[in-house]
Formats: sequence, structure tokens, C-alpha cells
Amino acid sequence: MNKCILVGNLTRDPEGSTTGSGISVCKFSVAVNRRFASANGERETDFFNIVTWRDLAENCGKYLVKGSKVALCGQIQNRTYEVDGQKRYVTEIIADEVEFLNRAGDSQSSQGGGGYEKKKPVAELKPVEDDGLPF
Repeated sequence: MNKCILVGNLTRDPEGSTTGSGISVCKFSVAVNRRFASANGERETDFFNIVTWRDLAENCGKYLVKGSKVALCGQIQNRTYEVDGQKRYVTEIIADEVEFLNRAGDSQSSQGGGGYEKKKPVAELKPVEDDGLPF
């Protein structure tokens, strides 16, 4: 079984394109903090290259930006290619599912839309008038 689940933040804006046959592809990288600190007390981070295809690729290219937090599920894939006679190896995550956990800066809703609201401190919240509630 080849299954990978990651939660992290985009390290750069996604790069969307289409293949010669018109299939959408989107590539981006995700930084994932390791669960535990190293021996010297620092938390290490791993960086993963992610590839999405078709409708998922279009949505990732449209809605994700550098810093966006995502959860994704996919398969680890290795491939090789040659540059100037030297063999290069690449490991990528081919994502089947990508959950948009937020967009960069969304706590301020600076980009408008998306259904996100600026979070307010509890002291600033107004009580709900319950006169018209059916329960």
C-alpha cells in the first residue's frame, strides 16, 4: 500500500499548466514540521513536492497561495530523468485529495470572499437576541 497524509504550508505559489493533451497539472511544495524536536531542541521541517491533476489541479492553482495551510492525501512516486548525461532522481507526492485549511492571511480576510471572517476577541462579541428563535 502506498498512502501518504501530510498537513503543512505551501512554501511558494502553485505552478499550474496543462499537458499537450489539455490535462491540467499543478505543482507546489509543502513544508511539514516534524512532530518532535531534535537533540539540540530545534524542530526540523521536511519539504515535499506535490503534484495534482485535472480538476483538483485547477482548484489548487486558483485558490492556494504561498503560506496556505493544506491537508493532503496521496501516493509517493519516484521518477528519474537525465540532464547532460547525469541521471536525476525525484520523489513527489501525487495528491488525490487536498483540503484547503486556510489561505495565507485569511484571519484578516484581506483577500475578500472565501467565507472567512476576521476573528474577534470574545470581549468584542455581541450577545445573540433570542426573541425570534424557534427553540
